[in-house]
Amino acid sequence: MKIATMVRGFLPAPAPSDVAYSPISIAISVAEGLAAKGHSVTFFGPEGTDLETEVETLGVRPLVKNDQDLNEMLSTMDLFQQYLPSLYDQYMVKAMFERAANGEFDLLLFNHPESSMGYASLYPTVSVVYILHDYLDEKRKEVIEMHQSPNQHYVSISNSQRRDAPDLPYIATIYNGIDTELFSYCDKAEDYLVYAGRIAPQKGVREAVQVAIRTDKRLLIIGHLLRTDQWYFDEHIKPYLSDRILYLGMIDKVQLAKYYQKAQALLMPIQWEEPFGLTMAEAMSCGTPVVAFGRGSVPEVIKDGKTGFIVDSTATMVEAIEKIATIDRKDCRTHVERNFTVARMVSDYEKVLESLIMKPVKLTPEQSKFIKKMKILSEKLTEKLR
Repeated sequence: MKIATMVRGFLPAPAPSDVAYSPISIAISVAEGLAAKGHSVTFFGPEGTDLETEVETLGVRPLVKNDQDLNEMLSTMDLFQQYLPSLYDQYMVKAMFERAANGEFDLLLFNHPESSMGYASLYPTVSVVYILHDYLDEKRKEVIEMHQSPNQHYVSISNSQRRDAPDLPYIATIYNGIDTELFSYCDKAEDYLVYAGRIAPQKGVREAVQVAIRTDKRLLIIGHLLRTDQWYFDEHIKPYLSDRILYLGMIDKVQLAKYYQKAQALLMPIQWEEPFGLTMAEAMSCGTPVVAFGRGSVPEVIKDGKTGFIVDSTATMVEAIEKIATIDRKDCRTHVERNFTVARMVSDYEKVLESLIMKPVKLTPEQSKFIKKMKILSEKLTEKLR
């Protein structure tokens, strides 16, 4: 297969070390995994993008080079500044569609539908696949349906992600995969809990702190803090920091794996319908059980009573921590090896993409008429030039 793929036109891949952006890590694993299987994969991104596959930068300099740039971009009130990220995306997306329409690529694989939906219907013969990383709320669903055309297809990262948008043209649910060599197994835990993820209200960091206090356990809080969420940290986290509750900030994955490996449990008291939650798979890969609120993909990722506990309140989370020793850490590792590896994820994407290439794009009568008209105009223009 000849595949062109992209995450963002303004952010290099891998992301800068102080920027947390999960879709990039998944996109890199998929691109490099498909390339390793012998497919031709071209990854579009700004200068600084560096992968073990072909890269196209189109001479674009990144808009975001560090966490400060990201914070400034997200917090601006200037309308043009708000449009800048989209304009960077569109510059690359346009080139990808043009080259695919000319036969250079068999299909396009995007990680954010909003970056390319506006072009897809203009190139009806180009097969387009989107990996959906975000929660599909009513606004996202409405916009996707507004731009829908027969050549666009969607991959959900959990079945629960489809809940509020069940009628989109999904072609598969493919769970995210993690590097099980990096997140390696450890059979013995020390006496502490860990929270890993963004420091934001929907992630339930406040609730994790409450559980740690009520169980009298040490809690390590690890994650990225955006300027827009500083108020949440100052009000609900900072007052409780001590030698028992520590905020370690954002750390690299090698160090993160070490903290997972020795933790008694990962806490995930999420306050939203999280589409997947990589931290659950990462922790379980290290042998660490997960105690999480049963929202979003949690029931699909955790085996309740086997690799952790699914609870519905801080009170029941406290009860689960008290019986965490009943979980066999080896079961956590085995569960990940069977379901959430990079190899399994790449293989699933390979099958889905190959099935699309084997199946020609169906055009609507209007699209067929438009293509025929453009072909006639092209022939007339060619004749005049002669």
